[in-house]
Formats: sequence, structure tokens, C-alpha cells
Amino acid sequence: MATTEPTKTRKLNPALSKPVQPDEALSAIVGSTPLSRGELTKKLWEYIKKNGLQDQAKKTMINADDALKVVFNGKTQVSMFEMTKLVSGHVKA
Repeated sequence: MATTEPTKTRKLNPALSKPVQPDEALSAIVGSTPLSRGELTKKLWEYIKKNGLQDQAKKTMINADDALKVVFNGKTQVSMFEMTKLVSGHVKA
């Protein structure tokens, strides 16, 4: 007889749900209204997928177009992990 464990509700990290203000460079991609970090990441990925910027050979790499190059500090390609760090420099808490 299988026992069922009570499901644990996941607590949201308050730092991730607090709205942040994108700077001018990031606003060109995600809009100028304050967003939570989760929403910001979602919009960023929508932009990357819509414009086909995820590297086809190595899926963890993002190829920058002109708008993303500004956010990526002039780099033409960054990893997903580096992207998160670079985007953090373009928001005000």
C-alpha cells in the first residue's frame, strides 16, 4: 500500500518577486516598466527565441544582436550563466 506524503508548497524568494527597473539598454528589449526578475528573465528569453539568438550548435550560448550586444557589454556571444550576471548590471532594485 502506497503512502502519500503531503505536498510541500514552495516558498517564493522575495528577492525574485521584487520589481526591478530595467535601464535604457535593457528597456529596448523587455520594456521600460518595472518587472520582477522572473518576469524579466521570461521576457528576455521570449526575445531570444523570437529572434533565433540561441546558438544552434551549443544551446547554452546566446548570440547577441545589436540590442543585446549593448546589454552584454559589447560581447557577440555569452553563456546563459554569464547572461544572468550581465543583465543584473542593467537593473535598478
